[in-house]
Amino acid sequence: METIPRTERGSPTTDRVLASPRSPPAAGASAVISSSTTSSPSLSRYESQKRRDWNTFGQYLRNHRPPLSLARCSGAHVLEFLRYLDQFGKTKVHTPMCPFFGHPSPPSPCPCPLRQAWGSLDALIGRLRAAFEENGGKPEANPFGARAVRLYLREIREMQAKARGISYEKKKRKKPSQTQPPPPQANSHSPGNGAAC
Repeated sequence: METIPRTERGSPTTDRVLASPRSPPAAGASAVISSSTTSSPSLSRYESQKRRDWNTFGQYLRNHRPPLSLARCSGAHVLEFLRYLDQFGKTKVHTPMCPFFGHPSPPSPCPCPLRQAWGSLDALIGRLRAAFEENGGKPEANPFGARAVRLYLREIREMQAKARGISYEKKKRKKPSQTQPPPPQANSHSPGNGAAC
């Protein structure tokens, strides 16, 4: 067996796999080479997060019992994913029986559960919705845009607003005024009156 010298572009193992005429390239080998030979522009923070979220959701589908393909994924599976993520939440959501229910800053700790914050879930769904379509999904079949998902997010928002004593009302953007400037009025300080300005 001949040895292949180490090259600048990859490890000897990767190069050996690609150079061997008897075996097809490994599944990840082409990705390794293409990523190391071409310099990809750095992704924005949003694009990086979207990619991580998409990979996490893909991993969730693969670990699902029974495993799910993206084509068979529905809004119900997205809800299941969101509920699964709750275990990693860092937002204290008071239960109705808690003495701090409705208080934005409780004075002492309580045993209420930690959950994913509504804003985090809303942003996550937005990124996954975009990633689904970027990865070949049809907008009308997008499970992240399902009615059940929208209703769930609305329910979470309302529940957390009550429990935490925080308003999630959208801030209204000021519309640029379309009014015309007022017509010039006769002023006692006009140059024609002889009064000093």
